[in-house]
Amino acid sequence: MRLVSIVVFIVFYGFYDKILSPLTVYPSHFIIDLFYDANLINGSIFVENYVVKFIPACIAVLAYALLFFLIILTKDISLRKGLKVFFFGSLLILLMNIIRIDLLLFILVEFGDNMFDRIHLFFWNFVSGVYVAFVWIFLVKKFKIKKIPIVSDVKTLYNDSISQKNVK
Repeated sequence: MRLVSIVVFIVFYGFYDKILSPLTVYPSHFIIDLFYDANLINGSIFVENYVVKFIPACIAVLAYALLFFLIILTKDISLRKGLKVFFFGSLLILLMNIIRIDLLLFILVEFGDNMFDRIHLFFWNFVSGVYVAFVWIFLVKKFKIKKIPIVSDVKTLYNDSISQKNVK
């Protein structure tokens, strides 16, 4: 069942951007509009003399996908617990992403393109992956997840194969 879930997730991957984009862009626009005169047009934020266009990477679709895969590939997580973990983890990713976007918009307006590019690349290359790892570690502790993604399944398969050899 878990493998079927992964296939379904992959098949509908492009659809998730359509759900997550408004959940990310509208709050980001609302917050930045409190500080600057910002307009939201066709999913792009216009602030000062800049236009910020959002692509799936900005929406962090891969972060949500990674969280989903970590949950699905962890043995013995019930559907109910998996949904709780995914919802809570997704909320943490969404909130941090909105903060990240608004921080980057502030840097863009106040310090210009060069500083924006440097900070954006730092977030892109380092902070995003580390943040998802910390979210996963936090969720493991909060929801008392005892198994390790993939490893627990491989260990079970190995032990089962050893048991089968000993029976023969």
